[in-house]
Amino acid sequence: MHAYILLDRTGSMQSIWDEALGSVNAYVKGLAEGDGYATLAVFDAHDGLQFDVLRAGVPVQTWKDVTTQEASPRGMTPLFDAIGRIIARAESEAPEKAVIVIMTDGEENSSREMKKDDVKAALERCEKKGWQVVFLGAEFAKFNDADAVGIAGGQQVAMSAGRMGRSMAMMARKSRAYFDQGEQMAFDAGDREETGEADVKQRKGS
Repeated sequence: MHAYILLDRTGSMQSIWDEALGSVNAYVKGLAEGDGYATLAVFDAHDGLQFDVLRAGVPVQTWKDVTTQEASPRGMTPLFDAIGRIIARAESEAPEKAVIVIMTDGEENSSREMKKDDVKAALERCEKKGWQVVFLGAEFAKFNDADAVGIAGGQQVAMSAGRMGRSMAMMARKSRAYFDQGEQMAFDAGDREETGEADVKQRKGS
C-alpha cells in the first residue's frame, strides 16, 4: 500500500507554500494509523521539467516532516509531464494498492514530454489496477486539465487556504479506508464543505 503525492512547486504557490507542506505532513500522519508507504515528489519547469523526489517509499510511521528548507516555489507548471513521471514511478514499483494525490494551484502550461492523451492513457492504466487518483486544487478551482485527462469530478476538489491541513487529514481517512477496506475514494458534499471549496470558487470566480 503506497501513497504517491505530487506537489506543485511553481512560483504561484509562494503564498500558500508553508500551508501546502504542512498539509502533506498532516496527510501522511493520518495514514500512520496503519501500515503503508509514502512518496513525495515536487515539480516545476525551470529549463525543462524539474521533478524532485523528496521522500521515496518512506514507511508512513517513520515519516519526517518535509520543510521549506527542502524546496521552495519557482518556475512554470508542467503538469502533464509531472503526472506522467509520478505514475511511471508507481508502475515501476507496482504496489498492490496505490493512491496518487495531485496537488496544484495552476493549469498546465509547459509540458514537453507528455500530451493530454498520454496522461489519459496512463491514468486509465491506474484505473484498471484499482488505484485511486485524486486531484486537489490548492486555492484553485479550475479543473479543466483534470477533466481533460479523465479524472472524474468525484475525485476533484478545491481546498481553501486556511483549510488545507484539515482537508488533507480528511484525505488521509479516505485513503486509509481504501487501503484497509477497499473503499473507492470520492468527495461528497460534506467533504467539499470541509475543504471550503465554495469559498475558493467564489474568490476565484470559478
